[in-house]
Amino acid sequence: MKGEILHLHLGQAGVQLGNSAWELYLLEHGLGPDGRPDPNAKDVGDPGSFETFFTETSNGKHVPRSIFMDLDPSPIDEIRTGSYRQLFHPELLISGKEDAANNYARGHYTIGKEMVDTVMERVRRVTDNCNSLQGFLIFHSFGGGTGSGFGALMLERLATEYGKKTKLEFAVYPSPRTNTSVVEPYNAVLSTHSTIENSDCTFLVDNEAVYDICRRNLDITRPSHEHLNRLIAQVVSSITSSLRFDGALNVDLNEFQTNLVPYPRIHYPLISYAPVVSASKSKHESFKVADLTFQCFEPNNQMVVCDPRNGKYMAVALLYR
Repeated sequence: MKGEILHLHLGQAGVQLGNSAWELYLLEHGLGPDGRPDPNAKDVGDPGSFETFFTETSNGKHVPRSIFMDLDPSPIDEIRTGSYRQLFHPELLISGKEDAANNYARGHYTIGKEMVDTVMERVRRVTDNCNSLQGFLIFHSFGGGTGSGFGALMLERLATEYGKKTKLEFAVYPSPRTNTSVVEPYNAVLSTHSTIENSDCTFLVDNEAVYDICRRNLDITRPSHEHLNRLIAQVVSSITSSLRFDGALNVDLNEFQTNLVPYPRIHYPLISYAPVVSASKSKHESFKVADLTFQCFEPNNQMVVCDPRNGKYMAVALLYR
C-alpha cells in the first residue's frame, strides 16, 4: 500500500492540464473513459497501484482522487459535458459564477474567499476516505487570476490544516512571448511569494519553452494549448510514475523534496524531458541511455527557458522509464 495522493486542479490552466494528465493516466493504467478496465486496452503490463490516484468503488469503477475548481464556470462545464464526464465525481467539480478576470486580488481576497471553504470541505471529505494520505499535487498557473490568487489562498489553507503533508505543485509560469494579459507578471510575483512559504516543491513549466519544443521536435507549426497540455501531461506522468508503479527512486512524495530541495525556500527544480520526437521520426532516432541522458542536459529539452550551463547543479534526480 503506497498511500493516497489528492490532485487539486485550480483555474483554467490547472483544469485543462488536469484533463490531459488524467487522460494519460487512464491509458497507462488500461482504464476506459468511464474508469472501468478497458477490454480493448493495449497490453498494459503492470497496471500499477491504482489506489494512489484512484478510489475503487464496489462495482469495479475507478474514480480519480482529484478536485477541479475554477471561478469561471466554462472550463468545468467542458468536463461535465466532455468525454470524461462519467469518470469524475460530480461533487468534486466545483465552479463559480464569475471569473477572477486575471486579477490576483479577486482570486485571493474577494471571489476566491467566498469559495475557499466549499473547496476545503470537499478536500476534507476526500482525505477522510484515505487510509494514509501522502499529500497533494496542485496544478495551476501563476499568470491567471484564479490560478495565482486562489492557488495561493488554497496553499495557505492546506498549510494550516495539513501542515505535515507534502504539497507538490506543477505551475505554469507566464512568459513574455505567449502572455495573454498585461498583469501576468504581477500575478506571478504575488503568487510566488505564497508558494515559497507554503509549498514543498514546485515544478515550473514555461509556455514559451513548451511551444518551442512542440515546434522544433514535434513539427507542429502552430501548437495549440491542447498540444502543450499533452506534452506537459507526459512530463507529469513521468514524474509521478514512480508513485504509481514499482520504482527505486521517489517512491513517495517526501522523497522528491529530499532528493531535489537543497534549502527549503529554494524548491523550484528545473524539468528536462527526453526524448520528444514526432511519430514520423521516432523510427530513425537513437534511444540509447547515454544519448537520452545527454539530451536531458540540453537547454532545448527544458520546460523553462534558461541556460543552466552558466551555473552549478546543486541537486539532480534522473528518472528513467
